[in-house]
Amino acid sequence: MLHLCTDNQELILIKDDVTNQLPFLKLKRWQWWVLVAVNIFFLVAGQSAAVLLGRFYYDQGGNSKWLATLVQTAAFPVLFIPLFFLPSSQEASSSSRYPSFIILVVVYFVLGIILAGDNMLYSVGLLYLSASTYSLICASQLAFNAVFSYFINSQKFTALIFNSVVVLSLSAALIAVNEDSDTPSAVSRWRYTIGFICTLAASAIYSLLLSLMQLAFQKVLKSESFGVVLEVQIYTSLVASGVAIVGLFASGEWKSLGGEMEAFGKGRLSYVMTIVWTALSWQVCSVGVVGLVYVVSSLFSNVISTVSLAVTPVASVIFLHDKMNGVKVIAMLMAIWGFATYIYQNYLDDSKVRKLQSDVTESHDDHS
Repeated sequence: MLHLCTDNQELILIKDDVTNQLPFLKLKRWQWWVLVAVNIFFLVAGQSAAVLLGRFYYDQGGNSKWLATLVQTAAFPVLFIPLFFLPSSQEASSSSRYPSFIILVVVYFVLGIILAGDNMLYSVGLLYLSASTYSLICASQLAFNAVFSYFINSQKFTALIFNSVVVLSLSAALIAVNEDSDTPSAVSRWRYTIGFICTLAASAIYSLLLSLMQLAFQKVLKSESFGVVLEVQIYTSLVASGVAIVGLFASGEWKSLGGEMEAFGKGRLSYVMTIVWTALSWQVCSVGVVGLVYVVSSLFSNVISTVSLAVTPVASVIFLHDKMNGVKVIAMLMAIWGFATYIYQNYLDDSKVRKLQSDVTESHDDHS
């Protein structure tokens, strides 16, 4: 997110900063918000569906953590379809600005490895937690991301952002101390604790990943094409999928997949469809995440992820019959409040940046 400069001596530099850091400001305001809204829909709908399907997989007899990790990235080939109709990143960027092949390989490999480890932690967390509890704990990622964004992306802190971080952190803390937290069948309190720790750790790593991704867009890729967003998602998912496949075979879990399909509670067809739709849902979610990191910022993308807190817990009560006790209701309301305060802060920042850009443009025209 752009830092606002009020010093008159820096005014002449703002036009270049706005162009480099917020390329989508060339769009009309309503067009920019439509683009943001589309990515928000992808993220919320994809994440909510993926979490519910992942919990359904475990409830019906699925037990492979590596398969659950693999499906979070395995559907990346479908992204080649929209990528085919977009200009390549080389065409969208000048040859002097576009990074070398070696640098791209390093960036995609590092991000892919981090993504694979993060997905495994999320898989373990969802195995031992209900869908609603899992989703509410994931809200803690905002607090982690605020710290990473401050040090890595020079994210500006305001009172509203601080309020959002504190409220969402307290929301997750309520779930942690809730003695009446519902757990899946045959899950002990010890495994519930493991699930909580894994989900919390995954949220921290996910926040770091988003900040590193934003840094890569700003410092390495330097592209204004949405095609580069898809390329980042495709190649990091390729690396993460490769790691998951290696883990699946190295752990020996692949040997049990046939029996797992036969014993699946809703039948073989349901097993296959659950895996397929889970993979597609995670890919839709990932496009929304990366899109928001590119269009706005990593912190904004992370905050939008908490919107699912208003969707997933309610949906899990309806479809998976999770319990919704008073503590969960309070935690969900706090999460929604934290999300709303950050959205308002982003609206204020957007208004200031656009007004500043207008002033700079007028000043430039006057001196032309």
